[in-house]
Amino acid sequence: MLIRYLVRPDRLDEHLTLLTAVYDELARSAPEGLRYVTLRLDDGYTFVDVVSGPHLPDPLPSLPAFGRFRAGLEERCEQQEMSEATVLGTYRTGEWLLSDL
Repeated sequence: MLIRYLVRPDRLDEHLTLLTAVYDELARSAPEGLRYVTLRLDDGYTFVDVVSGPHLPDPLPSLPAFGRFRAGLEERCEQQEMSEATVLGTYRTGEWLLSDL
């Protein structure tokens, strides 16, 4: 799943706080098989989430922090688009992601 969205400038701080809470909860709960990456593009307001796992959308809806994040997403964003995606190849993706943390 690929989700791209543009956050309203006046809601950016709120969005980042909610997003951080999601990642904090994911780190604590460590849902098996879930892969979730958020990228922030150069404009500072456009985000791309890449989500994969064997039972999507589970376990995300069961996480309280994710519920709070999703609750106001439509109001925080100017644009949203979601689509399915197929991985055609990867190369050292995990190492790349960890090195940028």
